[in-house]
Amino acid sequence: MEQVDCVVAGAGVVGLAVARALALAGREVLVLEKAEGIGTETSSRNSEVIHAGIYYKADSLMARFCVAGKKALYRYCAEHGVPHANCGKLIVATDAEEADKLDGIRARAAANGVDDMRKLTAAEARALEPALHCTAALLSPSTGIIDSHGYMVALQGDAENAGAIFAFHSPIERGRVTDTGIEIAVGGTDPMTLHCNLLINSAGLHAPALAHRIEGMPAEHVPTAYYAKGNYFTLTGRSPFTRLIYPVPVPGGLGTHLTIDMGGQTRFGPDVEWVDGLHYEVDPSRGEGFYAAIRRWWPDLKDGALQPGYSGIRPKIVPPEIASQDFVIQDRTTHGIASLVNLFGIESPGLTASLAIADEVAARLA
Repeated sequence: MEQVDCVVAGAGVVGLAVARALALAGREVLVLEKAEGIGTETSSRNSEVIHAGIYYKADSLMARFCVAGKKALYRYCAEHGVPHANCGKLIVATDAEEADKLDGIRARAAANGVDDMRKLTAAEARALEPALHCTAALLSPSTGIIDSHGYMVALQGDAENAGAIFAFHSPIERGRVTDTGIEIAVGGTDPMTLHCNLLINSAGLHAPALAHRIEGMPAEHVPTAYYAKGNYFTLTGRSPFTRLIYPVPVPGGLGTHLTIDMGGQTRFGPDVEWVDGLHYEVDPSRGEGFYAAIRRWWPDLKDGALQPGYSGIRPKIVPPEIASQDFVIQDRTTHGIASLVNLFGIESPGLTASLAIADEVAARLA
């Protein structure tokens, strides 16, 4: 039986960051990924936004890791030549009720250590973005955008340079906790059984299912997986906006917002569609709701300007009726297994928080 020190299950952005951190700490690392390459699911199907850390509950893992991760991510991008832009964003209110919520959003951000936000009048907001319609807005200067694939390639390169090995088309079919670690049965084109001293379950959407397949993992500590699909529509033609535009948040998400990728393409979304399986087709009829939502703050959006783009699925571990969740980093203090770390519910802002999450995992294992 093959023996390896650390196995990271999943080569999404968080799995890559964790593999890099462990390899840089001098540990032997094998990354097992069931797909054909890195970041094929949630990590490549999102808004590619570097989040400021505004909306999350104070002292939550999401808040702490987003704020710390944002600073680390900007540094990393600059040092590694990863395409990114610190473009800023506006959170816009379109009526008096929404305007009243802006102070609460800014206060929550300040509690998380985001102290650079500024409230704008409608005139001040329009001076920045003339096409905008609003009654008031918040400016978030530290929000940005990133080439997520370029970032993941850089993480993979760092990990490999530090000795990590990647195996694709290598799903973990089952595991078994032993006295000295975890025995893993790996499927795919070259099935094998191996024993590792440490398993990091960073399987994203599939993390709860993988945890259930590990004999010895207490089932009561495995959350139920829920899938929140977010659909995106792209803009045909040129956008008049240079910053990201977000409405006041709605239950389950941040509302239908405008983001711009590094190539200049403008896209809107995501909406929230609760689904039972991993289906990524975008229903064109959902665009009708997009027009209505966007025209609240961009009334000049023309008919026919939106085209179905792509979709992503958030790895939720709370049902639709619960408005928010937090990251779960589960180690032996919870489930009693020294050789297993589970990462559950790593949805947005997981990309922004990835380096901070990796640092936390490495610190717990040091």
